[in-house]
Amino acid sequence: MKKRLVNRFVSYFIRGLLLIAPLFFTGYILYQSFLYLDGLVPVGIGTGENQVRLWGMGMLIVLAIVFLVGFLGSTFVIIPVFNLFEEFINRLPLVRIIYSSLKDLTSAFVGDKKKFNQPVLVKMDTNTELYRLGFLTQSDLSEWELPGSVAVYFPQSYAFSGHLFIMPKENVKPVKANATEVMKFIVSGGVSIH
Repeated sequence: MKKRLVNRFVSYFIRGLLLIAPLFFTGYILYQSFLYLDGLVPVGIGTGENQVRLWGMGMLIVLAIVFLVGFLGSTFVIIPVFNLFEEFINRLPLVRIIYSSLKDLTSAFVGDKKKFNQPVLVKMDTNTELYRLGFLTQSDLSEWELPGSVAVYFPQSYAFSGHLFIMPKENVKPVKANATEVMKFIVSGGVSIH
């Protein structure tokens, strides 16, 4: 009976942990993100020891600035200025690599040229029935003298990293599924289905 009580206690504890942990870490990440954004432009009333911090105002200012830059970046007057800025950046050797990589990565997720929207099932070896889920990022690599090959990105489970493979087109088969759900499925290690 004592063993059953201990087993039941452990079972309830693990179930509680499974319910609380995702909520806690989601809340923690959101809270830390809020603190970071709000801390970029701290806003307060008063001076010295009598200053009162206005929590949330800094985040609203940051979001307003991002919105304003996006709005201005969409107008035909500002586009040439951004083009000149990018032209200048592209002349700086190390800065060019960092800037263009971050710009491409950002636009792959949220821009007009999203790259992670074509989930595919890839046969890893023609002699086995081993498959991996990934995302087709380039469907034509003839510019690199690799005709008949494609680029497929494989996110890693429980991480925000992955591998890029170049492989024959015939090993790649489109998956009829929502790209967000496929990414969630891969990152969760196959645990998340919905």
